[in-house]
Amino acid sequence: MSLEVWLAFVIASSVLTLVPGPCVLLVVSQALTRGMSSALMCILGDIVGGIALMVLSLIGVGAILAASATLFSIFKWLGVFYMAYLGFSQIIAARKTTSKGENPIKQLPGMGSFKAGFFASLLNPKAIIFYMAFLPQFMSPQNSALLQFSILIVTSAIVIGVILAGYALIAARAREAFQSPRSRKYFDYSGGSFLIGSSVYMANAAK
Repeated sequence: MSLEVWLAFVIASSVLTLVPGPCVLLVVSQALTRGMSSALMCILGDIVGGIALMVLSLIGVGAILAASATLFSIFKWLGVFYMAYLGFSQIIAARKTTSKGENPIKQLPGMGSFKAGFFASLLNPKAIIFYMAFLPQFMSPQNSALLQFSILIVTSAIVIGVILAGYALIAARAREAFQSPRSRKYFDYSGGSFLIGSSVYMANAAK
């Protein structure tokens, strides 16, 4: 893999991550409603989900999904319903927040945030198309496939982690600036709305 090809992958991965999509909105929602620690666990889940997609692409599952519109649609709509479920759950939780800012519904633990990020990444149509259709274009048949794949995995993980952490930091700072119960409740509503908006985005992606 030449330096030019690697830089092209960095740029492509950066653009893919920078454009607000399901994973960005989920991370922002986590940072707004639960804080930076939950957002970081969500980012970790997103990275692992991206790696899983890359591995599936390597073993040929990407070709199967690309050839089967039905299977792709199943993955797509699973993602849509999952994000919508998270969004409506967040709004229901916000409605039950007391005037003291306390919420009787148990907050997502760290592993819950990790799983949310993992499935949001795994079922993201934009990521499926990128990893399973375009990833082979960054690999050369003349060089070691394992080495190139390892480089792409590490590069993708770093790019995703840095960019999503930037989004999370901005959202977490906004959350810290408004600590009143009323503001926290609005943040909960906003977080749920982000997730529902994300499900709408996924529903309209890759038609």
